[in-house]
Amino acid sequence: MPGQNLVPPIAFQRTAAVADTAVAELAQRLARQILDDSTTSRADDPTRALALLNVLDHVRQAAERLQRDAAADAARAGAGYPQLGDACGITRQGARRRWPGLFNHSQDNPTEHPMMTAPSRPYDVLLVEDDMADAMLIEEALSERGTRNLVQVTDGVAALEHLRTPGAVRPDLIVLDLNMPRMNGRDLLQVLKTDESLQTIPVVVLTTSSAPEDVAGAYSSHANAYVTKPVNLDEFERAVQSIDAFYLDIATRLPRA
Repeated sequence: MPGQNLVPPIAFQRTAAVADTAVAELAQRLARQILDDSTTSRADDPTRALALLNVLDHVRQAAERLQRDAAADAARAGAGYPQLGDACGITRQGARRRWPGLFNHSQDNPTEHPMMTAPSRPYDVLLVEDDMADAMLIEEALSERGTRNLVQVTDGVAALEHLRTPGAVRPDLIVLDLNMPRMNGRDLLQVLKTDESLQTIPVVVLTTSSAPEDVAGAYSSHANAYVTKPVNLDEFERAVQSIDAFYLDIATRLPRA
């Protein structure tokens, strides 16, 4: 089942211990072969330790290459990023960052499916968010929903400058934080929805605030959706992905300038 651990945690511990022992023995043997057996080993002579370090670095590079091949084989066989992460004791996001593009094979059908039905065509997003960590998570989550191009700015002033730049690509969707410097999301939303050239762009407010006045204020300013950022990273990704497909489908049908 998706997200289910393929190997019990206790088995990972045993495997790690066996792997450490095997790699240590192999590296020591290779280091001895590299060095002349007659090389002295004084306490103040780092030669043998440096040779071992060099061998271990090559072992690491070889392991990374083999890991990449194994991850690609697992993906072709039907595993998704959750299972790849479980196999290495890392999160789904960590697996995706370690092995990007596993599901972009031209000959193979993708095996990791988005949580919701993807829009009919790729779409462009303007992300107005001043927290870099949140911005990375949002970009990662939206990439699974079909984002073709994501532009990030850190406040409302920069967002308006981008939107009003001649020749700039008009976004299909604006994802907007509320609390930002210079011009905050509340003020930007009012400007967007009263500007005839911008008011048809769907706006999703994505913020940590669950205050009733913020929710009511966003909808009274004609935000298309309001999503509260969860603290848990997995829930955060699901929340971003669960932005109602209705808004994205509307966005992909709107005529472009």
